[in-house]
Amino acid sequence: MNLRRLILIVVLVGGFWYVTTHMGSGLGSGFVPSLGHFRLIGSGSSSPLELTEAHAAHAYDSEEQNNISVYKKVLPSVVNITSTTLVFDFFYGTVPQQGQGSGFILDKAGHILTNYHVIEGANRGIEVMLYNKRRYEAHVVGVDKVHDLALLQIDAPTLQPVTLANSSNLQVGQKVYAIGNPFGLSGTMTLGIISSIRSIRNQDGAPIEDAIQTDAAINPGNSGGPLLNSSGDVIGINTMIASNGADQSSGIGFAIPINTAKAVLADLIRYGHVNRPSLGIVSYAIGPDLASQMGLAADYGVLIQRVIPGGAADRAGLRGGDQQAYVGNTPIMLGGDLIVAIDGQQVTDPQDISAIMDKHQAGDTVNVTVLRGRRQMTFKLTLGEARGTSL
Repeated sequence: MNLRRLILIVVLVGGFWYVTTHMGSGLGSGFVPSLGHFRLIGSGSSSPLELTEAHAAHAYDSEEQNNISVYKKVLPSVVNITSTTLVFDFFYGTVPQQGQGSGFILDKAGHILTNYHVIEGANRGIEVMLYNKRRYEAHVVGVDKVHDLALLQIDAPTLQPVTLANSSNLQVGQKVYAIGNPFGLSGTMTLGIISSIRSIRNQDGAPIEDAIQTDAAINPGNSGGPLLNSSGDVIGINTMIASNGADQSSGIGFAIPINTAKAVLADLIRYGHVNRPSLGIVSYAIGPDLASQMGLAADYGVLIQRVIPGGAADRAGLRGGDQQAYVGNTPIMLGGDLIVAIDGQQVTDPQDISAIMDKHQAGDTVNVTVLRGRRQMTFKLTLGEARGTSL
Protein backbone atom coordinates (compact mmCIF):
# COMPACT_ATOMS: atom_id res chain seq x y z
CA MET A 1 0.00 0.00 0.00
CA ASN A 2 2.79 2.36 0.81
CA LEU A 3 4.48 1.48 -2.45
CA ARG A 4 1.38 2.37 -4.45
CA ARG A 5 1.11 5.66 -2.66
CA LEU A 6 4.73 6.42 -3.42
CA ILE A 7 4.32 5.61 -7.12
CA LEU A 8 1.21 7.84 -7.34
CA ILE A 9 3.04 10.74 -5.71
CA VAL A 10 5.98 10.33 -8.09
CA VAL A 11 3.63 10.32 -11.13
CA LEU A 12 1.79 13.45 -9.93
CA VAL A 13 4.98 15.34 -9.18
CA GLY A 14 6.52 14.30 -12.51
CA GLY A 15 3.40 15.37 -14.41
CA PHE A 16 3.32 18.72 -12.67
CA TRP A 17 6.99 19.27 -13.44
CA TYR A 18 6.50 18.39 -17.14
CA VAL A 19 3.52 20.70 -17.60
CA THR A 20 5.13 23.66 -15.91
CA THR A 21 8.49 23.36 -17.70
CA HIS A 22 7.42 22.31 -21.23
CA MET A 23 4.00 23.95 -21.69
CA GLY A 24 4.28 27.05 -19.56
CA SER A 25 5.09 29.39 -22.47
CA GLY A 26 2.05 28.18 -24.36
CA LEU A 27 -0.23 28.84 -21.42
CA GLY A 28 1.22 32.25 -20.72
CA SER A 29 0.52 33.77 -24.15
CA GLY A 30 -1.61 32.36 -26.92
CA PHE A 31 -5.02 32.41 -28.53
CA VAL A 32 -8.10 30.27 -28.39
CA PRO A 33 -10.33 30.32 -31.50
CA SER A 34 -13.99 30.68 -30.76
CA LEU A 35 -16.55 30.95 -33.60
CA GLY A 36 -15.42 34.18 -35.33
CA HIS A 37 -13.52 35.50 -32.31
CA PHE A 38 -9.90 35.33 -31.22
CA ARG A 39 -9.21 35.33 -27.45
CA LEU A 40 -5.77 36.69 -26.73
CA ILE A 41 -4.53 35.40 -23.38
CA GLY A 42 -1.65 37.31 -21.82
CA SER A 43 0.00 37.03 -18.46
CA GLY A 44 -0.06 40.82 -18.00
CA SER A 45 -3.83 41.18 -18.50
CA SER A 46 -6.52 40.48 -15.93
CA SER A 47 -8.95 39.39 -18.68
CA PRO A 48 -8.58 38.08 -22.26
CA LEU A 49 -8.86 40.45 -25.27
CA GLU A 50 -11.45 39.19 -27.72
CA LEU A 51 -11.27 40.43 -31.36
CA THR A 52 -14.13 40.02 -33.80
CA GLU A 53 -13.05 39.26 -37.36
CA ALA A 54 -15.02 39.16 -40.62
CA HIS A 55 -16.19 35.75 -41.77
CA ALA A 56 -15.97 36.69 -45.50
CA ALA A 57 -14.04 39.02 -47.82
CA HIS A 58 -15.37 42.58 -48.21
CA ALA A 59 -17.89 43.01 -51.03
CA TYR A 60 -17.13 46.24 -52.96
CA ASP A 61 -20.07 48.46 -53.77
CA SER A 62 -20.69 49.66 -57.33
CA GLU A 63 -18.81 52.93 -56.84
CA GLU A 64 -15.77 51.17 -55.41
CA GLN A 65 -15.84 48.65 -58.23
CA ASN A 66 -15.83 51.47 -60.80
CA ASN A 67 -12.95 53.24 -59.03
CA ILE A 68 -10.91 50.06 -59.11
CA SER A 69 -11.83 49.41 -62.74
CA VAL A 70 -10.72 52.90 -63.85
CA TYR A 71 -7.43 52.58 -61.97
CA LYS A 72 -6.59 49.18 -63.43
CA LYS A 73 -7.55 50.32 -66.93
CA VAL A 74 -5.47 53.51 -66.99
CA LEU A 75 -2.49 52.85 -64.70
CA PRO A 76 -0.44 51.04 -67.40
CA SER A 77 -0.81 54.14 -69.63
CA VAL A 78 0.42 56.72 -67.09
CA VAL A 79 4.14 57.49 -66.94
CA ASN A 80 6.52 59.27 -64.60
CA ILE A 81 8.70 61.86 -66.36
CA THR A 82 12.03 63.07 -64.99
CA SER A 83 13.83 65.92 -66.74
CA THR A 84 17.43 66.82 -65.96
CA THR A 85 18.89 70.28 -66.35
CA LEU A 86 22.43 71.45 -65.67
CA VAL A 87 22.45 74.68 -63.67
CA PHE A 88 25.21 76.82 -62.14
CA ASP A 89 25.69 76.64 -58.40
CA PHE A 90 27.02 79.38 -56.11
CA PHE A 91 30.62 78.62 -57.11
CA TYR A 92 29.83 78.71 -60.86
CA GLY A 93 30.05 74.96 -61.22
CA THR A 94 27.42 72.95 -63.05
CA VAL A 95 25.17 70.67 -61.05
CA PRO A 96 22.26 68.54 -62.28
CA GLN A 97 18.78 69.61 -61.26
CA GLN A 98 15.82 67.31 -61.76
CA GLY A 99 12.15 68.02 -62.23
CA GLN A 100 9.31 65.53 -62.12
CA GLY A 101 5.92 65.27 -63.70
CA SER A 102 3.47 62.88 -65.29
CA GLY A 103 2.32 62.01 -68.78
CA PHE A 104 0.26 59.43 -70.64
CA ILE A 105 0.77 57.14 -73.61
CA LEU A 106 -1.12 58.08 -76.77
CA ASP A 107 -0.28 55.17 -79.06
CA LYS A 108 1.76 51.99 -79.42
CA ALA A 109 4.43 53.96 -81.30
CA GLY A 110 5.41 55.49 -77.96
CA HIS A 111 4.04 59.03 -78.25
CA ILE A 112 3.49 60.58 -74.82
CA LEU A 113 1.60 63.77 -73.99
CA THR A 114 2.61 65.95 -71.04
CA ASN A 115 2.90 69.60 -70.02
CA TYR A 116 5.59 71.76 -71.58
CA HIS A 117 6.63 73.05 -68.16
CA VAL A 118 7.42 69.47 -67.09
CA ILE A 119 10.29 69.24 -69.62
CA GLU A 120 11.09 72.94 -70.04
CA GLY A 121 14.82 73.61 -69.95
CA ALA A 122 15.77 69.92 -69.95
CA ASN A 123 19.22 69.95 -71.52
CA ARG A 124 20.59 66.70 -70.13
CA GLY A 125 17.92 64.22 -70.97
CA ILE A 126 14.32 63.23 -70.29
CA GLU A 127 13.59 59.85 -68.70
CA VAL A 128 10.23 58.12 -68.77
CA MET A 129 9.37 55.43 -66.24
CA LEU A 130 6.46 53.11 -66.98
CA TYR A 131 4.14 51.61 -64.38
CA ASN A 132 6.26 48.41 -64.40
CA LYS A 133 9.33 50.47 -63.36
CA ARG A 134 11.05 50.11 -66.73
CA ARG A 135 12.87 53.28 -67.77
CA TYR A 136 13.39 54.74 -71.25
CA GLU A 137 15.07 57.81 -72.68
CA ALA A 138 12.58 60.10 -74.41
CA HIS A 139 13.06 62.63 -77.18
CA VAL A 140 10.94 65.70 -77.78
CA VAL A 141 8.77 65.52 -80.90
CA GLY A 142 7.36 69.03 -80.48
CA VAL A 143 6.11 71.59 -77.99
CA ASP A 144 3.30 74.11 -77.72
CA LYS A 145 4.38 76.72 -75.18
CA VAL A 146 1.15 78.70 -75.45
CA HIS A 147 -1.03 75.75 -74.46
CA ASP A 148 1.66 74.27 -72.15
CA LEU A 149 1.81 70.99 -74.06
CA ALA A 150 4.71 68.77 -75.10
CA LEU A 151 4.78 65.62 -77.20
CA LEU A 152 7.49 63.05 -76.36
CA GLN A 153 8.32 59.65 -77.81
CA ILE A 154 9.99 56.53 -76.41
CA ASP A 155 10.98 53.25 -78.02
CA ALA A 156 9.35 50.57 -75.88
CA PRO A 157 7.43 47.34 -76.54
CA THR A 158 3.82 46.44 -75.71
CA LEU A 159 2.63 49.90 -74.71
CA GLN A 160 -0.98 50.45 -73.64
CA PRO A 161 -2.48 53.72 -74.96
CA VAL A 162 -5.22 55.73 -73.27
CA THR A 163 -8.62 56.39 -74.81
CA LEU A 164 -9.33 60.06 -75.53
CA ALA A 165 -12.82 61.40 -74.80
CA ASN A 166 -14.64 64.40 -76.28
CA SER A 167 -14.32 67.27 -73.80
CA SER A 168 -16.86 69.56 -75.44
CA ASN A 169 -19.87 68.35 -73.43
CA LEU A 170 -18.49 68.13 -69.90
CA GLN A 171 -20.85 68.93 -67.03
CA VAL A 172 -20.16 70.54 -63.68
CA GLY A 173 -20.72 67.87 -61.03
CA GLN A 174 -19.60 64.85 -63.03
CA LYS A 175 -17.09 62.53 -61.37
CA VAL A 176 -13.43 62.73 -62.40
CA TYR A 177 -10.21 60.95 -61.52
CA ALA A 178 -6.60 62.14 -61.61
CA ILE A 179 -3.77 59.64 -61.90
CA GLY A 180 -0.15 60.71 -61.68
CA ASN A 181 2.97 61.02 -59.58
CA PRO A 182 2.38 63.71 -56.92
CA PHE A 183 5.60 64.42 -55.01
CA GLY A 184 7.12 61.46 -56.88
CA LEU A 185 4.58 58.96 -55.48
CA SER A 186 3.97 57.03 -58.69
CA GLY A 187 0.62 55.48 -59.49
CA THR A 188 -1.47 57.73 -57.22
CA MET A 189 -5.18 58.15 -58.00
CA THR A 190 -7.42 60.86 -56.56
CA LEU A 191 -11.14 61.37 -56.97
CA GLY A 192 -13.32 64.46 -57.29
CA ILE A 193 -15.83 66.25 -59.49
CA ILE A 194 -15.74 68.94 -62.14
CA SER A 195 -16.17 72.09 -60.05
CA SER A 196 -16.42 74.52 -62.95
CA ILE A 197 -15.50 75.05 -66.58
CA ARG A 198 -13.93 78.45 -67.09
CA SER A 199 -11.33 80.29 -69.12
CA ILE A 200 -8.16 81.02 -67.13
CA ARG A 201 -4.58 82.08 -67.76
CA ASN A 202 -1.63 79.83 -67.09
CA GLN A 203 1.46 80.86 -65.17
CA ASP A 204 2.89 82.55 -68.28
CA GLY A 205 -0.29 84.54 -68.85
CA ALA A 206 -1.46 82.53 -71.88
CA PRO A 207 -5.19 81.75 -71.97
CA ILE A 208 -6.57 78.25 -71.38
CA GLU A 209 -10.02 78.18 -72.91
CA ASP A 210 -12.68 76.05 -71.19
CA ALA A 211 -10.21 74.88 -68.54
CA ILE A 212 -11.59 72.08 -66.35
CA GLN A 213 -11.62 73.06 -62.68
CA THR A 214 -11.69 70.12 -60.26
CA ASP A 215 -11.46 69.42 -56.55
CA ALA A 216 -9.65 66.10 -57.19
CA ALA A 217 -6.33 66.51 -55.37
CA ILE A 218 -3.64 67.71 -57.78
CA ASN A 219 -0.14 68.34 -56.44
CA PRO A 220 3.36 68.96 -57.82
CA GLY A 221 4.20 65.91 -59.90
CA ASN A 222 0.63 65.53 -61.22
CA SER A 223 1.37 68.00 -64.03
CA GLY A 224 0.94 66.39 -67.43
CA GLY A 225 -1.07 63.45 -66.10
CA PRO A 226 -4.56 62.54 -67.28
CA LEU A 227 -7.88 63.75 -65.88
CA LEU A 228 -10.39 60.97 -66.51
CA ASN A 229 -14.14 60.50 -66.66
CA SER A 230 -15.93 57.61 -64.96
CA SER A 231 -15.26 55.39 -67.99
CA GLY A 232 -11.51 55.91 -67.65
CA ASP A 233 -11.28 58.04 -70.81
CA VAL A 234 -9.05 61.14 -70.83
CA ILE A 235 -10.93 64.43 -70.72
CA GLY A 236 -8.03 66.70 -69.76
CA ILE A 237 -4.36 67.18 -68.92
CA ASN A 238 -3.72 68.22 -65.31
CA THR A 239 -1.67 71.39 -65.48
CA MET A 240 -1.86 73.74 -62.49
CA ILE A 241 -3.31 74.42 -59.04
CA ALA A 242 -4.61 77.55 -57.34
CA SER A 243 -2.38 77.28 -54.29
CA ASN A 244 -2.57 80.78 -52.77
CA GLY A 245 1.16 80.57 -52.03
CA ALA A 246 1.24 76.96 -50.78
CA ASP A 247 2.87 74.51 -53.17
CA GLN A 248 0.23 71.84 -52.66
CA SER A 249 -3.41 71.07 -53.38
CA SER A 250 -6.00 73.52 -52.11
CA GLY A 251 -8.94 71.76 -53.72
CA ILE A 252 -8.78 73.94 -56.83
CA GLY A 253 -6.93 72.35 -59.72
CA PHE A 254 -7.12 72.93 -63.46
CA ALA A 255 -6.78 70.71 -66.51
CA ILE A 256 -6.39 71.59 -70.18
CA PRO A 257 -9.35 70.09 -72.09
CA ILE A 258 -8.28 67.17 -74.25
CA ASN A 259 -9.96 68.69 -77.32
CA THR A 260 -7.42 71.51 -77.13
CA ALA A 261 -4.63 68.95 -77.26
CA LYS A 262 -6.25 67.12 -80.17
CA ALA A 263 -6.23 70.37 -82.14
CA VAL A 264 -2.45 70.71 -81.90
CA LEU A 265 -1.19 67.10 -81.92
CA ALA A 266 -1.23 66.80 -85.71
CA ASP A 267 0.90 69.96 -86.02
CA LEU A 268 3.34 68.74 -83.37
CA ILE A 269 3.86 65.48 -85.24
CA ARG A 270 4.08 67.12 -88.68
CA TYR A 271 6.04 70.29 -87.94
CA GLY A 272 7.47 69.85 -84.43
CA HIS A 273 5.60 73.00 -83.43
CA VAL A 274 2.08 74.36 -83.68
CA ASN A 275 1.25 76.14 -86.90
CA ARG A 276 -1.00 78.45 -84.90
CA PRO A 277 -3.28 80.74 -86.94
CA SER A 278 -3.59 84.43 -86.24
CA LEU A 279 -5.65 87.45 -87.30
CA GLY A 280 -2.56 89.60 -86.85
CA ILE A 281 -4.02 92.13 -84.41
CA VAL A 282 -3.46 93.58 -80.94
CA SER A 283 -6.88 93.82 -79.28
CA TYR A 284 -8.86 95.11 -76.30
CA ALA A 285 -12.14 93.69 -74.97
CA ILE A 286 -15.11 96.06 -74.90
CA GLY A 287 -18.03 95.79 -72.46
CA PRO A 288 -21.27 97.78 -72.18
CA ASP A 289 -19.82 100.54 -69.97
CA LEU A 290 -16.82 101.19 -72.21
CA ALA A 291 -18.95 100.96 -75.33
CA SER A 292 -21.28 103.63 -73.93
CA GLN A 293 -18.40 105.93 -72.98
CA MET A 294 -16.78 105.54 -76.41
CA GLY A 295 -20.05 105.91 -78.32
CA LEU A 296 -19.65 102.57 -80.07
CA ALA A 297 -22.43 101.03 -82.14
CA ALA A 298 -22.38 97.77 -80.13
CA ASP A 299 -21.99 97.10 -76.41
CA TYR A 300 -19.64 94.14 -76.89
CA GLY A 301 -16.75 93.09 -79.09
CA VAL A 302 -12.99 93.24 -79.50
CA LEU A 303 -11.52 96.62 -80.43
CA ILE A 304 -8.52 96.47 -82.75
CA GLN A 305 -5.73 98.47 -81.12
CA ARG A 306 -3.38 97.99 -84.03
CA VAL A 307 -2.86 95.61 -86.93
CA ILE A 308 0.43 93.75 -87.33
CA PRO A 309 2.15 94.90 -90.54
CA GLY A 310 1.88 92.19 -93.16
CA GLY A 311 -0.54 90.14 -91.02
CA ALA A 312 -3.92 88.76 -92.07
CA ALA A 313 -5.91 91.78 -90.84
CA ASP A 314 -3.49 94.22 -92.48
CA ARG A 315 -3.69 92.39 -95.82
CA ALA A 316 -7.50 92.34 -95.68
CA GLY A 317 -7.81 96.05 -94.92
CA LEU A 318 -8.88 96.07 -91.26
CA ARG A 319 -7.91 99.15 -89.29
CA GLY A 320 -6.34 99.76 -85.91
CA GLY A 321 -6.85 102.75 -83.61
CA ASP A 322 -5.41 106.23 -84.17
CA GLN A 323 -6.42 108.09 -80.99
CA GLN A 324 -4.83 107.43 -77.62
CA ALA A 325 -7.01 107.29 -74.50
CA TYR A 326 -6.82 105.75 -71.05
CA VAL A 327 -8.94 103.22 -69.17
CA GLY A 328 -7.77 103.90 -65.63
CA ASN A 329 -4.00 103.86 -66.04
CA THR A 330 -4.07 101.60 -69.10
CA PRO A 331 -3.45 103.31 -72.44
CA ILE A 332 -5.64 102.14 -75.34
CA MET A 333 -6.09 103.22 -78.94
CA LEU A 334 -9.52 104.33 -80.16
CA GLY A 335 -10.87 104.60 -83.67
CA GLY A 336 -10.11 101.05 -84.84
CA ASP A 337 -12.52 98.45 -86.14
CA LEU A 338 -14.66 96.64 -83.57
CA ILE A 339 -14.78 92.87 -84.21
CA VAL A 340 -18.22 91.49 -83.31
CA ALA A 341 -18.22 88.09 -85.07
CA ILE A 342 -16.04 85.55 -86.90
CA ASP A 343 -17.75 83.15 -89.29
CA GLY A 344 -21.06 84.20 -87.77
CA GLN A 345 -19.97 83.32 -84.22
CA GLN A 346 -20.33 86.21 -81.77
CA VAL A 347 -17.08 87.62 -80.39
CA THR A 348 -17.20 89.35 -77.00
CA ASP A 349 -13.58 89.14 -75.85
CA PRO A 350 -10.11 87.94 -76.97
CA GLN A 351 -10.79 84.50 -75.45
CA ASP A 352 -13.55 84.02 -78.02
CA ILE A 353 -11.06 84.73 -80.80
CA SER A 354 -8.51 82.32 -79.28
CA ALA A 355 -11.13 79.58 -79.07
CA ILE A 356 -12.05 80.10 -82.73
CA MET A 357 -8.38 80.08 -83.76
CA ASP A 358 -7.94 76.73 -82.01
CA LYS A 359 -10.32 75.26 -84.59
CA HIS A 360 -8.29 76.54 -87.54
CA GLN A 361 -4.82 76.39 -89.01
CA ALA A 362 -2.67 79.00 -90.69
CA GLY A 363 -3.82 79.34 -94.28
CA ASP A 364 -7.51 78.86 -93.49
CA THR A 365 -9.98 81.53 -94.57
CA VAL A 366 -12.45 83.15 -92.15
CA ASN A 367 -15.07 85.89 -92.42
CA VAL A 368 -14.60 88.65 -89.86
CA THR A 369 -17.52 90.98 -89.14
CA VAL A 370 -16.61 94.42 -87.78
CA LEU A 371 -18.24 97.73 -87.00
CA ARG A 372 -16.41 100.67 -88.52
CA GLY A 373 -18.14 103.57 -86.87
CA ARG A 374 -21.83 102.78 -87.40
CA ARG A 375 -21.24 100.71 -90.50
CA GLN A 376 -21.15 96.91 -90.37
CA MET A 377 -18.62 95.32 -92.70
CA THR A 378 -17.42 91.76 -93.35
CA PHE A 379 -13.86 90.96 -94.45
CA LYS A 380 -12.46 87.69 -95.74
CA LEU A 381 -9.12 86.93 -94.06
CA THR A 382 -6.54 84.28 -94.87
CA LEU A 383 -5.08 83.45 -91.49
CA GLY A 384 -1.36 83.86 -90.93
CA GLU A 385 0.89 82.15 -88.39
CA ALA A 386 0.86 83.57 -84.89
CA ARG A 387 3.88 85.54 -83.75
CA GLY A 388 4.44 86.65 -80.16
CA THR A 389 1.32 87.55 -78.16
CA SER A 390 -0.87 88.95 -80.95
CA LEU A 391 -4.17 87.26 -81.83
